[in-house]
Amino acid sequence: MDDTRIRFGDVPWGAVIRVGLIGAAVAIFLCLVGIVPVFHTRPLIKDVISLGQTSVVLALLATGLVTARTADMRGTLSVLPGAVAGAIAGAGLTALVILGEVINVRAVFLNASPLLYGILTFGSGIAGSWIAIVIGAVLGAAGSVGARLPTSSRRPLTTFVLTLLMGGLFAGILRTAMLSTPLAGLGRLLFAPLGLTIVGAIVAVIAFVGASELFHYTRVRDRVNGMAPAQQRLVTWPLLAIAAFAVLMLPHALGPFVAQVIALVALYVLMGLGLNITLGLAGLLDLGFVAFFAVGAYTVALLTGTSEFGIADWPFWAAIPFAVLFAMVFGAILGLPILGIRGDYLAIATLGFGEIIRILAGSDLLSPWLGGPHGILNVPKPIAVQPTHFLAGPNQIYYIAIACAVLIAFVAWRLRGSRIGRAWLSIREDEDVAEALGVNLVQTKILAYVLGAGFAGLGGGIFASLVGSIFSSSIQLFVSINVVAIVVVGGMGSIPGAVLGALFLIGVPELFREFSEYRFLFYGAALILMMLYRPEGLMPTRFAAREVHLESQELGADTVVAAPTEST
Repeated sequence: MDDTRIRFGDVPWGAVIRVGLIGAAVAIFLCLVGIVPVFHTRPLIKDVISLGQTSVVLALLATGLVTARTADMRGTLSVLPGAVAGAIAGAGLTALVILGEVINVRAVFLNASPLLYGILTFGSGIAGSWIAIVIGAVLGAAGSVGARLPTSSRRPLTTFVLTLLMGGLFAGILRTAMLSTPLAGLGRLLFAPLGLTIVGAIVAVIAFVGASELFHYTRVRDRVNGMAPAQQRLVTWPLLAIAAFAVLMLPHALGPFVAQVIALVALYVLMGLGLNITLGLAGLLDLGFVAFFAVGAYTVALLTGTSEFGIADWPFWAAIPFAVLFAMVFGAILGLPILGIRGDYLAIATLGFGEIIRILAGSDLLSPWLGGPHGILNVPKPIAVQPTHFLAGPNQIYYIAIACAVLIAFVAWRLRGSRIGRAWLSIREDEDVAEALGVNLVQTKILAYVLGAGFAGLGGGIFASLVGSIFSSSIQLFVSINVVAIVVVGGMGSIPGAVLGALFLIGVPELFREFSEYRFLFYGAALILMMLYRPEGLMPTRFAAREVHLESQELGADTVVAAPTEST
């Protein structure tokens, strides 16, 4: 019998028990992989709750939320299923504590330590192991209630949780930036060296929840769309000016570390926009995209470097056009042999090209010219300034990368709406039909590879100046996979999506380098959730979103029709 049919009243208790067991498994996993004990030293709100405790709280809340969406709850029993599922998840933690006292679990799981058991029982040992069950029931009930609230009430609660998390995680960066300004006293009041203060938590929640309600995106968008074009310009241009001013002042307000992170994000935006042409518009999957990035980086390093491998001692501004040009030449070299390859075979062929470039860059064959594994050092910054100058450090690369990203985004936007952009889209949908309609496949595909490679070469040239060196170890397959993930997560063919994808997949992990041991675990989990719940991307084009949802509806219709046939 299907356990979802085990009912008492209107509640499928089989489904409730299953969700509770899954919640217990997730909570135990967080404990045993070390997230709870390791993050316990990092406060979210000082003297109130740590990140380790927060991870368990979120797991138990999620258990109640999933239960509310799984079980058909009505009447007075509406909170009970979530409480039961949360209690089951808490019982899993209780079982872990009891088991750890009976046998040596640490022999297998190193993180199953007395510290972990103390966190789960609030320092009371095995005698307080029941506390996890009670807390699980309360949080499960709270998650269940939250899931059943109307959207207008649930949105501020969601904003509340995200605000606390973001405020606590970025408190150190914000506090450091404020200490060097007249707002130093306010910074100490709101932010502890690690995490929020209690006052900061209250202020952050009130400010952000109020702002989210006052400036809710949907309401603002609908109101602006209802204005006349002249009124829309009066609203949008001042906002764009404020945003531009904020971008210009950001490195001076938040420090060189944030400037370097955003510069790196901008470089990935350049590569994302390049692959957005090759993959997002033309549908040509390229897993060797890092090769064009490497060509641009080595070109700038060779033409501008002052080490023994420097060949021209050119300024950055003279070298960067050649970096783009040589990358475009390599794009044509890659495109010509693989014009007739499609699908998975195309991905494998481009992967091989990227690996060839990586191996050659680090080989003894080219080491007299490229430095082999030792790389090329002493790549100068584009502008020589004093250390006290406002363009010193990563700031000038920040401005150059942002300017190039804006320029390339404009070029990509114009290309997407042009005749060649429509030709790329037709190739992505069906090559045979596109050719029958008069699209020159050879010319159109080569142009996609060449332009995409040029954008990546520009990013590579700026990267060499940002870091001041280039090594063969920088040419990793993971760079190409990152760029593909940026395009897919942001939305295939979407220019704003490429920017948003780079912010989430490159910027956020870079800011969380203090959690280097676990940040890619969260990175992978976020990608899985993204593909499950928003496969069209964070900011897809209308065409791509309609295409994904249409396929899902067709799949659902096929399933409904096929079900009676299978049962008969």
